[in-house]
Amino acid sequence: MSRIGRQPIVVPAGVKVTLQNGEITVEGPKGKLQWKYHPHMQVAFDGKKIVVTRPNDERENRALHGLTRALIYNMIVGVTQGYEKRLKVEGVGFQAAMKGKGVELTVGYANRIYHEPPPGVTVSVPDPTTIVVSGIDKQKVGQFAAEIRASRKPEPYKGKGIRYENEVVRRKEGKSFASGGK
Repeated sequence: MSRIGRQPIVVPAGVKVTLQNGEITVEGPKGKLQWKYHPHMQVAFDGKKIVVTRPNDERENRALHGLTRALIYNMIVGVTQGYEKRLKVEGVGFQAAMKGKGVELTVGYANRIYHEPPPGVTVSVPDPTTIVVSGIDKQKVGQFAAEIRASRKPEPYKGKGIRYENEVVRRKEGKSFASGGK
């Protein structure tokens, strides 16, 4: 049986959970999230905890069991604490700036690149080399941060580009010329 799927999800005070027609709605101090879970999964809420069960041990149901529990847990964490991804811009002349609600990147191309965040996601630029993406939906925050990073991935020779704050980029050694001659 799934080790993650078996664990009950404790619902903290101040979070309202509603189950209706195969859809779970989680409402907390930071906002409200809805998700339609797979019809094979059974989700039960008793007022204090949420328990996810599966009908049998078929491969698909085993896979969905832990996934469903993890996604519901992420919804509860999102509406209580929220999620945040921090990105670093590295390189001479590379920088980020706020433009309206989105972020504008100057990362070595002829034009500046503009990224508009999706609804429910906010972006801030505390300094020109740091971008903070935050929101209550873990998937949207991670996807938008990945789109910003994809604008200029960190390259392995000089390390220039956009990377996650704690990401380690493996550096390669450049060409080295032999001292010998013809």
